[in-house]
Amino acid sequence: MDATMTASLAVLALIDSTSFGTLLIPIWLLLHPGPVRSGRILIFLGTVGTFYFALGLIVTLGAGALLPQISAMLATRPVQWTQLVLGVALFFWSFVMGRNRKPSGAGRMHRWRERALNDEGGALPLAGLALTAAAVEVGSMLPYIAAIGLITTAALPLATITVTLAGYCLLMITPALVLLAARLTAGKRLDPVLTRVGNWMSNSETIAWIVGIVGFLLARDAAAKLMLIGS
Repeated sequence: MDATMTASLAVLALIDSTSFGTLLIPIWLLLHPGPVRSGRILIFLGTVGTFYFALGLIVTLGAGALLPQISAMLATRPVQWTQLVLGVALFFWSFVMGRNRKPSGAGRMHRWRERALNDEGGALPLAGLALTAAAVEVGSMLPYIAAIGLITTAALPLATITVTLAGYCLLMITPALVLLAARLTAGKRLDPVLTRVGNWMSNSETIAWIVGIVGFLLARDAAAKLMLIGS
């Protein structure tokens, strides 16, 4: 695995780290008015990371059985041109995506947070919610889908695939872990920052810039394969 691919995967993982399940829900849990329940938040993040690691491993190994045929198909110029067009389309589509995302169901969500962080509820409901959030969100996580595609077509050995996916998923939850450590250190003084970040992720063009970056990476990879730019 070369440096370019490693850098691309790192960028995709950091983009994935800003999703609803990997950052927004942990921030929301950190804003709970009671004491920080670091154990519960770690259970949530660990469940999300494990889910994506297992899913990526299953998809990558399943695709590996057909890797020669897949590689031959992806190496054809029509497919590479299609990838280039798709990447460019995603990049420009990101500029015209809707900007307003109105939050809803605040009361219901606050009641869920109370149950998730309550000692009486146990850890299983929280892990179940993490699995549900990850399963619902996986279809819209374009960076992770693109990362699996890069890993699959690189024809890596099993050990490298496993380590790469594990590193990807760890990097994906690292920003939330950093915020947890900061919240434990700084206490309530970090709440205004967490609130602003949460509001930005809920109401800004977060999805638009994610789509734009994924489109750029896809287009750049295709352009390099077509020798339109230097690799």
